[in-house]
Amino acid sequence: MVDALGVAVVGFGWMGRVHTQAYSRVRHHYPQLALRPELVTVAEEVPGRAEEAAAQFGFATAVRDWREVAADPRIGAVSITAPNFLHREIGVAMAEAGKHIWIEKPVGLTAADAGAVADAVAKAGVQGTVGFNYRNAPAVEAARELIASGELGAVTHVRVRLFSDYAAHPEGALTWRYERERGGSGVLGDLASHGADLARYLLGDIESLTADTAIFVPERARPTGATAGHTRASGGELGPVENEDYVNCLLRFATGARGVLEACRVSVGEQNNYGFEVHGTKGAVFWDFRRMNELGVSRGTAYQDQPVSTVYVGPGDGEFGAFQPGAANAMGYDDLKVIEAYRFLRSVAEGKPHGATLQDAVHSAAVLDAMARSAESGTWVNLAVS
Repeated sequence: MVDALGVAVVGFGWMGRVHTQAYSRVRHHYPQLALRPELVTVAEEVPGRAEEAAAQFGFATAVRDWREVAADPRIGAVSITAPNFLHREIGVAMAEAGKHIWIEKPVGLTAADAGAVADAVAKAGVQGTVGFNYRNAPAVEAARELIASGELGAVTHVRVRLFSDYAAHPEGALTWRYERERGGSGVLGDLASHGADLARYLLGDIESLTADTAIFVPERARPTGATAGHTRASGGELGPVENEDYVNCLLRFATGARGVLEACRVSVGEQNNYGFEVHGTKGAVFWDFRRMNELGVSRGTAYQDQPVSTVYVGPGDGEFGAFQPGAANAMGYDDLKVIEAYRFLRSVAEGKPHGATLQDAVHSAAVLDAMARSAESGTWVNLAVS
């Protein structure tokens, strides 16, 4: 017996669309799932956008006010894909209304915001999943197992990079993403949040760090209408970019390993250059999101001049088998969100978490807050290690 679960999507920009498509696909890949998501409501304040989404994807209801979702007894689970400054308010309200939540990162503007949503989820006894999608890549899960197995020896150092050009054009519109009040941090929340999560997912807790940030495009034109994604604007009134374009950070892990985390949203020539290199005393593992289904692996006993082999992930790695029958068949970004939807719905069905949780979001947010404090003070900042 498969139970229906009414779901809603709050905020229908690109990420709202991705969540909706994941709900629509999830049982194609996971027919054993005990829940069948039904698209009940889409909420979006931009006039006409919710109605368009309902017509295209089959939501039963389209509304402009997300509070109608919280009050709707038909809805058991909610995707929160609205702008960052709304995440805390919506997340807390949905949890208090008894709705399970799948919320995008960053969960609010600060670690306190993430903690408030986590507390509300725990108090309400609902499930909460966070959109740290890169940890869902089968190759990343395989790398984590390889590190944990000890085949690389003791991890000595890691480099995590997240370089993108989505904000590189000087005519990129001055949307909420570039404002402190509504966007909070800049590339810290947008990209470095993934880096902080990946670093902890692979190597464990971060003990201390020091960081530096910079704004390279100091002014942008204000948009004259509703925006979605990374809209261009020219000729409008110029306003200041209030949050960082770039961050670099030195990390010290509780294990004694060292790390570098670097992220930039204005890297001309870089399109989603995300990845990591983990080095140990006996080997290394490398991952590049643009070649998502491959790992570079060096292991053996040679140490010096030890070669690196390309390993293609296959059905035995992570959730690869739910999508492809054999190694080296490609998976893509949207598949990672289907995996996330599956783990969210499985959490709801079983009453216990699967995948990234609100506590993972709290840890990531604490790292981001520490980076911001370090960049301001120019000092090392210690983190509380759980």
